[in-house]
Amino acid sequence: MHRGHDEPYDPYVARPHGGSHHAHNHRGTTQWQTPHRADGGDAEAPVTREADLDLVETAFVEGFQHTADPTSFLRLAGVPFVGRRADGGEMRLLRVALGTRADMASLTPHLGGGSFRYDPLPAAMVSKRTTLGFVYFDGHDTLELSFEEARALAPA
Repeated sequence: MHRGHDEPYDPYVARPHGGSHHAHNHRGTTQWQTPHRADGGDAEAPVTREADLDLVETAFVEGFQHTADPTSFLRLAGVPFVGRRADGGEMRLLRVALGTRADMASLTPHLGGGSFRYDPLPAAMVSKRTTLGFVYFDGHDTLELSFEEARALAPA
């Protein structure tokens, strides 16, 4: 039995993860290598997303579906009705688009990529996802932004 480094083993001391003496990183994995481009130069640092944004987005969807006041809910969530992009262009919110997608089958390409295998999924493996989008008008076209993109707009 591994007893750790220089500390005595005490079976009555609670330890996380089955009694291991070693420290664990509970913050997720970290990219420690520096990515490189093919030309030998360093690549730009990857864009980091807000921590737990997927959980915040899920909470938004659940709350938005049940709110009696969608306008106030959007204000609380920090989604602007009229927003300004980084290039200065204004965008006006037209619609919050919620949808449901269900994955009913899988496709697997055959070796060489000339054909594929189609496999319907059994009911226990069918997965459903709720999709969320914010449809804005920029003066010329409508654009669907993600939750993160909509919240990144500067209020105009």
